[in-house]
Amino acid sequence: MTPLLACETADAEILWHIAREAPELRRWLVANPHADALLLEYVAQSGGPGVNEAFEVFFESTEHKE
Repeated sequence: MTPLLACETADAEILWHIAREAPELRRWLVANPHADALLLEYVAQSGGPGVNEAFEVFFESTEHKE
Protein backbone atom coordinates (compact mmCIF):
# COMPACT_ATOMS: atom_id res chain seq x y z
CA MET A 1 0.00 0.00 0.00
CA THR A 2 1.35 3.38 -1.04
CA PRO A 3 0.15 7.00 -1.11
CA LEU A 4 -0.02 6.82 -4.90
CA LEU A 5 -2.32 3.80 -4.77
CA ALA A 6 -4.53 5.57 -2.20
CA CYS A 7 -4.77 8.61 -4.50
CA GLU A 8 -5.41 6.83 -7.77
CA THR A 9 -7.07 3.43 -7.42
CA ALA A 10 -10.69 3.08 -8.48
CA ASP A 11 -11.02 -0.31 -6.78
CA ALA A 12 -13.54 0.15 -3.95
CA GLU A 13 -12.24 -2.91 -2.10
CA ILE A 14 -8.72 -1.47 -1.98
CA LEU A 15 -10.02 1.97 -0.96
CA TRP A 16 -11.94 0.48 1.97
CA HIS A 17 -8.99 -1.68 2.95
CA ILE A 18 -6.80 1.41 3.14
CA ALA A 19 -9.46 3.30 5.10
CA ARG A 20 -9.84 0.51 7.65
CA GLU A 21 -6.32 -0.88 7.91
CA ALA A 22 -3.85 1.87 6.98
CA PRO A 23 -4.54 5.04 8.99
CA GLU A 24 -1.25 6.53 7.79
CA LEU A 25 -2.63 6.49 4.22
CA ARG A 26 -6.13 7.83 4.95
CA ARG A 27 -5.16 11.41 4.16
CA TRP A 28 -4.39 10.37 0.59
CA LEU A 29 -7.90 8.96 0.10
CA VAL A 30 -9.26 12.49 0.37
CA ALA A 31 -7.49 13.33 -2.91
CA ASN A 32 -8.84 10.27 -4.74
CA PRO A 33 -11.60 11.22 -7.21
CA HIS A 34 -13.01 7.68 -6.90
CA ALA A 35 -13.58 7.95 -3.14
CA ASP A 36 -17.31 8.22 -2.52
CA ALA A 37 -19.07 10.18 0.22
CA LEU A 38 -19.47 7.15 2.49
CA LEU A 39 -15.75 6.37 2.35
CA LEU A 40 -14.81 10.00 2.99
CA GLU A 41 -17.20 10.16 5.94
CA TYR A 42 -15.56 7.05 7.38
CA VAL A 43 -12.11 8.62 6.90
CA ALA A 44 -13.23 11.88 8.52
CA GLN A 45 -14.66 10.07 11.54
CA SER A 46 -11.73 7.66 11.89
CA GLY A 47 -9.05 10.31 11.56
CA GLY A 48 -5.38 9.59 11.27
CA PRO A 49 -2.17 11.48 10.60
CA GLY A 50 -2.85 14.44 8.30
CA VAL A 51 -6.54 13.68 7.71
CA ASN A 52 -7.85 17.00 9.04
CA GLU A 53 -5.31 18.92 7.00
CA ALA A 54 -6.20 16.94 3.87
CA PHE A 55 -9.87 17.83 4.28
CA GLU A 56 -8.96 21.49 4.83
CA VAL A 57 -7.01 21.55 1.56
CA PHE A 58 -9.83 19.72 -0.24
CA PHE A 59 -12.49 22.15 0.98
CA GLU A 60 -10.33 25.17 0.19
CA SER A 61 -9.80 23.93 -3.36
CA THR A 62 -13.52 23.35 -3.91
CA GLU A 63 -14.34 26.85 -2.63
CA HIS A 64 -12.07 28.41 -5.25
CA LYS A 65 -13.82 26.54 -8.08
CA GLU A 66 -17.17 28.23 -7.44
